[in-house]
Amino acid sequence: MIRELLTRERRSLGELDGIAFGAGPGSFTGLRIACGVAQGLALGAGLRVVGVCTLEAMAEAARQRLGATRVVAALDARMGEVYAAHYRHDGERWTAETEPAASKPGAVYVPPGRDWLGVGPGFAAYAELRSRLASALSACRDDLLPSAAAVGALALPRFAAGGSVAASAAAPLYLRNRVALTVAERAAGMRL
Repeated sequence: MIRELLTRERRSLGELDGIAFGAGPGSFTGLRIACGVAQGLALGAGLRVVGVCTLEAMAEAARQRLGATRVVAALDARMGEVYAAHYRHDGERWTAETEPAASKPGAVYVPPGRDWLGVGPGFAAYAELRSRLASALSACRDDLLPSAAAVGALALPRFAAGGSVAASAAAPLYLRNRVALTVAERAAGMRL
């Protein structure tokens, strides 16, 4: 697909200024694949990379499609949790009102006001999240996902400002590093 895109645009990989990728949060396998592909391509072509937070890319997709400027983005983190963050757009850039975090749906911060747009499948997965934030949400689009256009739009000014890193330094954004118990922990009755 990458080769087809480059061919259609009559570009080679080496002609690019850099490579952006969705860094997470998200599924561990998906994040490692995205980061690995970006690293491999960038390393081979001598390019730099920018990782973009998936939740911020969801906010940007909501701005591009719906004109949203206050967004609560939520993904299903599995194990009874969501990845969530609150973003406000000032006309030029997004600011995180709360940093991305993994938490129980009932513990997600409720922002003041009633003009926030809820986006992402975290709202579909957990009715508790939607009801907890009902007083702050003007609407909810649980079908809205990040897009390549949103990742690109967020990465471009970061590249221009020197915010890229060498391919070898690219890394996924993990909000929850522990997803399993050891055999001994399970035998002792521990739970995550």
